[in-house]
Amino acid sequence: MTSQDQQAALAGPAQPVIVEPATDPAAEARHRRRLAVALALIVTCQLMVVVDGTIVNVALPKITEDLSLSTSGAAWVQVGYSLAFGGLLLLGGRAGDAFGRRRLFVGGLVVFTLASLAAGLAGNAEMLIAARAVQGAGAAFAAPASLALLATTFADGPARHRALGVFSMMAGLGLTLGLILGGLLATASWRWVFFINLPFGAATALLAPRFLKDTPRHSARFDVGGAITSALGVASLAYGFIRAASDGWSDGLTLSAFGAAAVLLVAFALIERGAEQPIVAYRLLGQRTRAAAYTNMLLLGAAMGGVMLYMSVFVQQVLGFSVLRAGLAFLPMAALQFVCARTAPTMMTKLGGKRLTTIGTVMLAGAAVWLVLLDDRSSYPASVLGPLLLFGVGIGLTFMPLNSVILAGLPPQATGSASGLLQCLQQVGSTMGVAVLTTVYGTSLRDSAAHPVPGLSPAAQLRHAWAEGIASAMYVPAALAAAAVVLAVVVIRDPARSAPQQ
Repeated sequence: MTSQDQQAALAGPAQPVIVEPATDPAAEARHRRRLAVALALIVTCQLMVVVDGTIVNVALPKITEDLSLSTSGAAWVQVGYSLAFGGLLLLGGRAGDAFGRRRLFVGGLVVFTLASLAAGLAGNAEMLIAARAVQGAGAAFAAPASLALLATTFADGPARHRALGVFSMMAGLGLTLGLILGGLLATASWRWVFFINLPFGAATALLAPRFLKDTPRHSARFDVGGAITSALGVASLAYGFIRAASDGWSDGLTLSAFGAAAVLLVAFALIERGAEQPIVAYRLLGQRTRAAAYTNMLLLGAAMGGVMLYMSVFVQQVLGFSVLRAGLAFLPMAALQFVCARTAPTMMTKLGGKRLTTIGTVMLAGAAVWLVLLDDRSSYPASVLGPLLLFGVGIGLTFMPLNSVILAGLPPQATGSASGLLQCLQQVGSTMGVAVLTTVYGTSLRDSAAHPVPGLSPAAQLRHAWAEGIASAMYVPAALAAAAVVLAVVVIRDPARSAPQQ
């Protein structure tokens, strides 16, 4: 497909792969059951990928002790996964468009599952880090294919909105579920945080060919230059943020990583402008509402990535919760997010995507502002539960309409690329948010050490420093969420208004 063909396709209406169900009641019932199973397979894959991002964090102290990992070795257990996942997401999305999304979905899931087995069996740091990198690579191909399959399986409109509501709901639950499962499984053995993927991955990969209809493959001369520069550029950018979080923004390797990322991503942009079949089609960002939705995904990914990490630190270090109790502390947020995500499709029909996104981002901004008030006298019921409930409402109401805006009006041959870009921005945003919050947190800790509060014991002084540092760091997600509110109010439009611009 030439660049002219691609532009024409992107401008045209989407044609879902799944045909309308037959009028026979029995056939309609079978069709609905088939769609229900297809959605279950898609969200299971997404849930596995999301849970894996948090479940390992909880088990990392036990992994470090059992395998005698150094500080840098322990960090690379997560860094290896993040770099492979973030670096290959754009390529994974485009590969699904070119070679078939079901093929990439099953292939990526098999790689992810086998790598989970290898990680669980790892006897040394090198094997574990290598397995985690392969896990990230598998996830980078499976995750964009899962969202693209959802878009081509469910027609644009109420059916897709309901499916996206379930997808967004499970993705949000995965963050909390990872904390809870990590605490439970790590008490038996840290290896179970990887082995838990095996039955779900195997079952999903085996059932996918039966229940997921494959999308047409498009003739492709693969953009090798774009693939290499995008993978290395995004990986360098992610590593720069990771390095900044641990070694500071003026560190030589941090600056080198950002410099390499800048060169590689500029080269990627130049290559894409002349490519017949680019990794990321520029017209994905040419429509203002879709571009604003992508930007909000980046901003909110940055905001939520840092919040989840540092609120987990707060409830454990300042409030003294155990790992398992800390995971359970996030259950009210997960429950409310579940309820709101279930009702979001109906609310979107009544209010429109713009209003629903605005309400959700206002809730997220309000929750972050509330957390700025944390201190060492804060309690869970009075100071933590309320913001977590607001986060649950905000996540439940925001992510479904943003996903819908990004996927609306795209032809099947562009949904993989669109999904890859979406998840790449979320991953990079999360890494960026953690790095910036860590910088603010670390600066506050150094300031507290230089100016201790008179009369406090060393333990009380430490709790005070932790609380003050986390409260200071919360200004960052508050600012990011506020920017997302502005975009929702000023830029995003409902389809009826923005359609003439496409």
